[in-house]
Amino acid sequence: MAGPRTGERMSGGHGHDHGHGHGAAAAAYIPPVAVKGARDIKLIDSSPMTFSERAYVKEVGRGLGVTFQHFMQTFTRLVKGEQIETVEYPEKRVPYAPRFRGHHRLVPRDDGTARCVACFMCATACPALCIHIEAEPRLDSTTEKQPRIFEIDELRCVDCGLCVEACPCDAIRMDSNIHPPPSSRRDAQLKGRWDLLGVMGIHEDGETPRSARTMNGHVPGKDPGPRHH
Repeated sequence: MAGPRTGERMSGGHGHDHGHGHGAAAAAYIPPVAVKGARDIKLIDSSPMTFSERAYVKEVGRGLGVTFQHFMQTFTRLVKGEQIETVEYPEKRVPYAPRFRGHHRLVPRDDGTARCVACFMCATACPALCIHIEAEPRLDSTTEKQPRIFEIDELRCVDCGLCVEACPCDAIRMDSNIHPPPSSRRDAQLKGRWDLLGVMGIHEDGETPRSARTMNGHVPGKDPGPRHH
């Protein structure tokens, strides 16, 4: 025996719809679904802060407590005649971890130009908005575009490495094991394309960066200037 067709009412033994006397079809009850971690929701107390909280007395005390703890540990080791672990930097340096994020660098091709295809993926992924790219067509047939301007503001960079993960061409890396050098001028922290290409390697003449070669007519020192002044 065939079952009821779609849209056909199902009636009870007395000719009435189950649970309803007006003939309307009863909607199926769907129980609520438990959300995983719903009990772990943290409630934020929005009550006004006390005077000590506004003055950060408690937090300052906690910070001084950590400082005093380290001081006592060092003082105890001196009393016992133990040697303190001091690194005479920069003459001696602690080995960096394999995943240390150092100075940015652009990876060059065999002809010395950057692998970058100006896809803007790194600039889009950057949470600090410290990467500025302006694209231009590439004259040869290797890629469609290349960066006319590739600039990183090292003072705004938070060294998160998201630009490296977002790049589809492995054109930008942070594996140089080099700290961004200090400077006394703001514009010195704006690293352009030739700066990033010249981070690793020196040309055979010992002076010119290995990647500092012509690129669609642009040469080092004649690229468009930085955006910030």
